[in-house]
Amino acid sequence: MKRISHFLTLILLTTAITSADTRALAQAASTVAGSVAPDAATARETVDKLFTGMRNGDSTAVRSVFTKTAALTSISKNAADSVVTHKGSVDGFVKAVGTPHKEQWDERIYDVKISIDRPMAVVWAPYKFYLGGKFSHCGVNVFNLLKTSAGWKINDITDTRRKDACP
Repeated sequence: MKRISHFLTLILLTTAITSADTRALAQAASTVAGSVAPDAATARETVDKLFTGMRNGDSTAVRSVFTKTAALTSISKNAADSVVTHKGSVDGFVKAVGTPHKEQWDERIYDVKISIDRPMAVVWAPYKFYLGGKFSHCGVNVFNLLKTSAGWKINDITDTRRKDACP
């Protein structure tokens, strides 16, 4: 009888440990069986809110997705085919979004990949940018987000820009 009792205890412990490990793996993954995990979904919503704000010229919405110390970096090549980086300020970007312009700024992301480690998320998002409905350029955005008491906030964006070799 003791053997059966020990055997059943062992099975219960193994099942409990396996279930806990399975839950932990499912929570850690950004994408599970085609559905997005809750943290990844809310991180993506923050990025989407940025682009909706850009399309609508809504500087308040755009400002709301950034941390106070957020940074912007663009990487491109100059005429001599050398890599050039440009640092921009979030305040300048927000002002530009909110300044009336004739043509809508429409940045479309696709094939988005999200990785999360507790309070940090990285969003890799290839994009195509359209100015007034006409293709302008493409590249990849890399967003680093922090999970704050107010939700996910963009702490920095690094992007590449080019006019050719766009998918």
